[in-house]
Amino acid sequence: MPESSNRERDLVLAPNEFAFISDQTKGQVNVYVGPYKTSLANTDQPVVFNERTKRFERCSLEQAIQIFAIAPEGWYMIMKNPARDGNHPKLAFSNSLTDLDIGHKVNIPGPTSFALWPGQMIRIVPGHTLHYNQYLIVRVYDEEAARKNWDKAIIKPQTKPASGLLPGDQPDADVIKPGIEPTALTTGRLLMVQGTDVSFYIPPTGIEVVRDENDNYVREAVSLERLEYCILLDEDGNKRFVRGPAVVFPRPSERFVEKKGQRKFRAIELNEISGLYIKVIAAYKEGGREYKEGEELFITGKDQMIYFPRPEHAIIKYGDQEIHYAVAIPAGEGRYSLNRTTGKVTLIRGPAMYLPDPRTEVIVRRVLEPKQVQLWFPGNAEALEYNLRLKQLAKSPGGEDYLPDGEVKKALAAREKAEPPRPGAAIPLPPPAPPEGFVGDDFTRKPSYTPPRTIVLDTKYEGAVSIDTWTGYAVLVVSRTGERKVIVGPKTYLLEYDEYLEAMELSTGTPKSDDKKIKTAYLRVLHNKVSDLVQAETKDLCQVFIKLSYRVNFEGNPDKWFNVENYVKFLTDHMRSLLRHAIKQLGIEEFYANSIKVVRDTVLGPQGPEGKRPGRRFEENGMRIYDVEVLDVKIGDETIGNLLIEAQHSVVKQTLEISNEKRREEFVRQTEAIKQSIAKAMAETKQKELDLATQEAKAQLALNLAKLESEIETRRRSLEARLADQDNLSAIEKAELARKKEALDLDLDVTKRKLDLEIARLQAEVQGVVDRAGAVSPDLIAALQAFSDRALAGKMAESMAPLAILGGKSIAEVFAQLVKGTPLEDVLKKKSLPTT
Repeated sequence: MPESSNRERDLVLAPNEFAFISDQTKGQVNVYVGPYKTSLANTDQPVVFNERTKRFERCSLEQAIQIFAIAPEGWYMIMKNPARDGNHPKLAFSNSLTDLDIGHKVNIPGPTSFALWPGQMIRIVPGHTLHYNQYLIVRVYDEEAARKNWDKAIIKPQTKPASGLLPGDQPDADVIKPGIEPTALTTGRLLMVQGTDVSFYIPPTGIEVVRDENDNYVREAVSLERLEYCILLDEDGNKRFVRGPAVVFPRPSERFVEKKGQRKFRAIELNEISGLYIKVIAAYKEGGREYKEGEELFITGKDQMIYFPRPEHAIIKYGDQEIHYAVAIPAGEGRYSLNRTTGKVTLIRGPAMYLPDPRTEVIVRRVLEPKQVQLWFPGNAEALEYNLRLKQLAKSPGGEDYLPDGEVKKALAAREKAEPPRPGAAIPLPPPAPPEGFVGDDFTRKPSYTPPRTIVLDTKYEGAVSIDTWTGYAVLVVSRTGERKVIVGPKTYLLEYDEYLEAMELSTGTPKSDDKKIKTAYLRVLHNKVSDLVQAETKDLCQVFIKLSYRVNFEGNPDKWFNVENYVKFLTDHMRSLLRHAIKQLGIEEFYANSIKVVRDTVLGPQGPEGKRPGRRFEENGMRIYDVEVLDVKIGDETIGNLLIEAQHSVVKQTLEISNEKRREEFVRQTEAIKQSIAKAMAETKQKELDLATQEAKAQLALNLAKLESEIETRRRSLEARLADQDNLSAIEKAELARKKEALDLDLDVTKRKLDLEIARLQAEVQGVVDRAGAVSPDLIAALQAFSDRALAGKMAESMAPLAILGGKSIAEVFAQLVKGTPLEDVLKKKSLPTT
């Protein structure tokens, strides 16, 4: 047991190990550095230094053994409480505590390794490698040490210059560059190490690298592309806007302004139908113009197609809307534009893309009273409901006298979300998908067809109040200033903000009366129809009732058409008076017999030479009755009416009998006339048939004679032609025979000459042979001569074959005739003898 306890008290340290041992009797802490072995006394207590509590804590011997602080190449150590003499504990030795500079801090670059003195704290940090778009923020914590050790900093310059850094982006005094010492190193000053200048950095003593909020030493700069910008906020509250392309490094006192985690933003694209509402928050000059603080600007695509924010500008937003877009006004529609400074409302007519200037203009909507909606748009429940909603918005808390178009859209959209859609209402389009992120400079085209972008214009209730005047109608438009204008259809008219339609009250019923009137704003000016019942009295005091229907047009100057408010009552009262006066001049019998003519003459005037009537014109309002229909005429006294009917029946009966006899007489006369006409027509037909037969016989005879004459003439001409051709045929045949004879003679002569030449040649050959063989015996000569004769006879027979064919003789006979009287004649005779 004692041996085991002794082994536990033995301190054995390997290389690169050390341990703190506290002497409990003296309170001193020694450093044992390996390689080393010792036996600890009972008063020796292994301890470790707690960096958080800054106290030595007891521990076991194994826990007390620590590893050297090691910084490899490219790393460095940050040591607190360094030794005053700058020495480290000796190796393989028990080192007593040395004096430390408590509260001081030094940076020790690698490669190095050593044991620590008791009370020292160290952090090993890798050297700071920077890319072009990275940077460090360093702080001077000891200005004297920083000046003294400035040259000991490890600064490696970038080999490749950065092309995206804006010139003058950072003051040189705040940037650490290779070979350049800052002008003033004061405690607490912040400096920057940019990756565009330095690729590797280890700070010297007196300088420390500040970590960011994520506990990282290396910070990321912002790389801006074209059409991108970033905002940097300084500690003094000033902002700095930087456009791309650039690598943006903030100053030590600046930070990037972030929005939804993004530090760079796209420039705002504008066009001719979009703009930005800008407030100048700081005076500045640009383009020879001075902009004062508080001035408001409206920048559209006509002024600047790409807008980059600047420190002197602040965007005025209404809700979340930054960009103001033009409103599409189709043809035949309009919008009300309120001038915010003068209060005047202007009607903007389409077709147009209207971009209101938010500084002075705002689009408003007009609220119609329910009575106006019912009068102007009769039966349109949807329009009535819409205007009731607008009226509620106007009366709501915070409502104004004018309803801005944007506020109305938001309020109505919120209600439509809460309410179910109405039947037949337009289905809203789904929100557009978020744009795809841009990655690099490439073009991506989908393999399938992509339909073009489509815009749905639903401006039914968004524009100005539109009045559709139909064909044959007219309306009177009155403004609050007293101006009047008549709109004649077919036409669509956009009401100004202060204009309304004047209403009329018209009598109804038959006969027309004022007991029940209808109210309308639409005047029927073409083919209007007004019915009435007229009660009159004849000169013999009989009451009559006439039911009429007037056909009315409004003509001339339209400004006079609405001068009479109740034109129906005006027309019927006047025509009743005229008809009563005319009927009073006639008795009941006379009137009843000519009631329609009397009414039409009274109302329309007498017929002219062409049978046309002038009609009845009213100069008060340009109304003219161009026709009248008498629908019914009744007599008030039933007895008188029956008498008139009976008398009329008698007259009708007599008239019918006379007409019957006249029709019978006419029937007989026409029947006999028809019979005469039939007989006459039959005789004429028979005569024409005989004439046609005679003409046909004569024509057939002439045709036969012509055929005979034609055949005789044809036969005669054929014989004459054959006779004329006989001499020609004989001459042709003689000429052909002569030509054939000449050809045969020529061939015979040529052949004969050839035979003569051949015979001469053979004779010459034979003679030569005879001459050469003079010494030959006679028998040999005879044999050779016989052989020569046979050979010559064979060739002659071969050559004479054509001549024998032409002469009709055999070859032997022709040849015998040719060689007659020559030695060949004997040879031929010998050959022709029969053999026995």
